[in-house]
Amino acid sequence: MTPTRFEPGDHVRVRPDEKPGHVRTPGYVRGKNGRIERILGTFKNPESLAYGGSGLPESPLYKVGFRQTDLWHEYTGPPNDTLYIDLYEHWLEPARKETV
Repeated sequence: MTPTRFEPGDHVRVRPDEKPGHVRTPGYVRGKNGRIERILGTFKNPESLAYGGSGLPESPLYKVGFRQTDLWHEYTGPPNDTLYIDLYEHWLEPARKETV
């Protein structure tokens, strides 16, 4: 198995990159902070596979939780409501302590 950069409980930031074409990372989480909930395994990179690439090297996939109030400022539900999204490691970076 490919070594992982993050562990459950780690605070991460989704890279704000704008990439053309097929990506599995929703725009509304880019640049936002979340928390690693679980490591889902390692898989071929779907961004490479979508264009006929090999998808290699394989990349860890994480279940990342985001407070909905951090994603949508107009959110009126309970403050601890969480949205979980599966994100590949190359989209994640450690969150700076002052932003967590």
